[in-house]
Amino acid sequence: MNKRFDLTGKTAIVTGAGRGIGRALAIGLAEAGAQVAAVSRTADELDQTVSEITSAGGSAHAIIADVTESGAARRIVGETIDQLGGLHILVNNAGRNIRSKALDVTEEEWDSITDLDLRAAFFMAQAAGAVMCDQKYGRIINIASVGGLVALRTGVAYGASKAGLIHMSRVLSLEWSKWNVTVNTIAPWYFRTPMTEKLLADQQYVDEILAQTPMGRVGELEELVGPAIFFASDAAAYVTGQVLAVDGGMSTFGF
Repeated sequence: MNKRFDLTGKTAIVTGAGRGIGRALAIGLAEAGAQVAAVSRTADELDQTVSEITSAGGSAHAIIADVTESGAARRIVGETIDQLGGLHILVNNAGRNIRSKALDVTEEEWDSITDLDLRAAFFMAQAAGAVMCDQKYGRIINIASVGGLVALRTGVAYGASKAGLIHMSRVLSLEWSKWNVTVNTIAPWYFRTPMTEKLLADQQYVDEILAQTPMGRVGELEELVGPAIFFASDAAAYVTGQVLAVDGGMSTFGF
């Protein structure tokens, strides 16, 4: 691997690492040389992620936590430093979506989505950022969605949260750049994950998605790993406050 993309000697936290995008990114960062603190609420799924990393010769530590709980962010950061010896990279990936139409969204649905997708991501960034700014080095990568860039037909709370996450990333990049801490965002379109499994089993729904996707297919999880390694590595040392849409061209689609 080109040394600019080598993460050897770096330690990363990945939230939502038990499955889907989070698992793929945790494994991908480990393959690039990083030690990984894999965070999830679900022990069985988390054990699978850590086992896959360690069986391939990588280094990983499981942290069972609900990032929406008060104090969880500080505990996760502290345990990562205690167990792995430092912190250099944070991937805020944990998230959920409820595809209710706007007139049907309940207060409980709104709160559950915004608490995880935006509020928890901020406090994870705050806890990690305190360490990174002090050591004058850090890479924060927030996983948003093209739904934070363009309007989708359903999922108003999700779209609002992801748009907020994108703007939060830009503000943090301005505040923390002077300490050599970069904050960037990846905005995926449809990828094959447990969260999208039922939707992608509906061929009519898939056809509608692909009609708006110039590349004519949904994404594969490994196609998110390269962008994450780029933002986490020295190759992106002068890149901050940016949003990279990994979407097969969907966000550029026009009628």
